[in-house]
Amino acid sequence: MFAVSPLAEAYDEVVIVDRDELIGVREARRGSPQARHINGLLAAGARAMEDLFPEITSEMVAAGCPLTDLAGTVRWYFNGVQLRQTRAGLTNVAARRPVMEVHLRERLQAMDNVRFMERYDITGLLTTPDNTQVVGVKVQAHEKGSAEEELEADLVVDASGRGSRTPLWLEAMGFTRVAEEGTKMGLGYASRHYRLRSDPFGKDHSIICVASPESPRGAIFTKTDSGTVELTTYGILGDHPPTDPEGFNSFVKSLAVPEIYEAIVDAEPLNDPVLFRFPTTMRRRFEQLPRFPEGLIVMGDAVCTPNPVFAQAQTLSALQALALRAQLRSGKAVDSTAFMATVGSIIDPAWDMTEGINLSYPGVEGHRTRKLLLMHAYMKALQTAASRDSSITEAFMRTAGLVDPPSALMRPGLLWKVLRDARRNRRPADALA
Repeated sequence: MFAVSPLAEAYDEVVIVDRDELIGVREARRGSPQARHINGLLAAGARAMEDLFPEITSEMVAAGCPLTDLAGTVRWYFNGVQLRQTRAGLTNVAARRPVMEVHLRERLQAMDNVRFMERYDITGLLTTPDNTQVVGVKVQAHEKGSAEEELEADLVVDASGRGSRTPLWLEAMGFTRVAEEGTKMGLGYASRHYRLRSDPFGKDHSIICVASPESPRGAIFTKTDSGTVELTTYGILGDHPPTDPEGFNSFVKSLAVPEIYEAIVDAEPLNDPVLFRFPTTMRRRFEQLPRFPEGLIVMGDAVCTPNPVFAQAQTLSALQALALRAQLRSGKAVDSTAFMATVGSIIDPAWDMTEGINLSYPGVEGHRTRKLLLMHAYMKALQTAASRDSSITEAFMRTAGLVDPPSALMRPGLLWKVLRDARRNRRPADALA
């Protein structure tokens, strides 16, 4: 949906082909299983969404979705210690995934040149005889007895998610196999919605218990639309939350932040816990292919599905949509090879940062360089310093929100603050060691 905004601006007609029914659907749908869980739009993503769909933020707030500040109204806990808060302008709108989809979809429905083809599968690509250019797709309706149809197009955008078949189709067309990489996390998270009888938030919007090697269970507890709250709690390497209510509550009780359990134990649950398993992160290196067909681009989760705990996926998709708009506004046809390189450069900093954090868990397989181990130590010191200095929290959340690159955390002024805090608060035993 993010991609449709720039496409509709540049092309006579945009056709959205989806296996689900979309129009009028206001709850989680089969083709979007993560819609039953918290979906975070980071600060950079919220800004990109507003750029792509002007005034949509105020529209969603007026419809009852809370507005939050990543550093100012979110209560962050690392190893049970809260970061010092500060209003930093890192705002986003907190809506359940189905609600956000409704608002975006209604914007698209209002565009005269956008057409929805619901309950269709894409069965293949249409190409020129030499397979150097994609000129459309083959589709088939779900209705029994439906025949395969062909849709011609000047540009095909694959935003079909992690299950994308583009790598297989490219290989069948004679292109090099797309390299894939990722980290086995064994992540599992379960979610439940409530109406609270007590208020643990005060002036805050969310309470987030971040998992760490010392305390490898985490949770995101947040206000959302319609006066409800969402809770997603998670564990890695097979330590998944149970889905029976008693087991789910016991898992939440084990978190390093007791106020989450205290809030839900007497709350009114609106549904039963639902589990989602996420075995591995995944990145497809389309940008490394020596050749790529014209007339085709791949975006979003079809390129990269990072660790969902860091809530990067939607934001990366929105940033890619802005990059697509920039190419289209040049007045030239999309250069598929150049665009896939741009997608790779958008993903790089977020991927490198979170894949490095994944490897801070001893049980996660992967190579740990000396540089990475130093980064782990520095990040731990930075988080400790942020519990005492709100300016460090702001810098940290600007990076976590994908507003600033990870390199911003190594700026001399910030580095000096972190090291000074570490020296001041070093225990005598540490100093002797």
